[in-house]
Amino acid sequence: MQPDWIMGLIGGLLIGLGGAVLLLGNGRIMGASGIIGGLVDGSGFGDKWDRVVFLAGVFLMPLLAMPFVGTPETNATGNWVILIAAGLLVGLGTRIANGCTSGHGVCGISRFSFRGIIATVFYILAGGLSMVLFRHILGVI
Repeated sequence: MQPDWIMGLIGGLLIGLGGAVLLLGNGRIMGASGIIGGLVDGSGFGDKWDRVVFLAGVFLMPLLAMPFVGTPETNATGNWVILIAAGLLVGLGTRIANGCTSGHGVCGISRFSFRGIIATVFYILAGGLSMVLFRHILGVI
């Protein structure tokens, strides 16, 4: 098995484990956009420190792992305008869909949530169509 596949498998297992621990320990669904959104709009201040600790782990763990696994190679564009626009569009999409890939895709599908399954199908289709449009038709990424 290639190292990229092994790292992807380990990462997927860790995301699933994190979702299970949060659900079993806190009774909450691990949706990163909801966790961040609750801090930004103030609706999550009741469990503010749970959210802050979760986000700190999301941001700090890759930094702690880099000395052992190296810096990952990426195919992201170097155009900051496209990166910022893409980030804003992803953020807008997660608010419209009431969740993100971790909430709907990982936790929703694993709980057989109809809403999570439908949301996942639509965001995967939207991602595929975006790649066709922006990379193959417009050539901007």
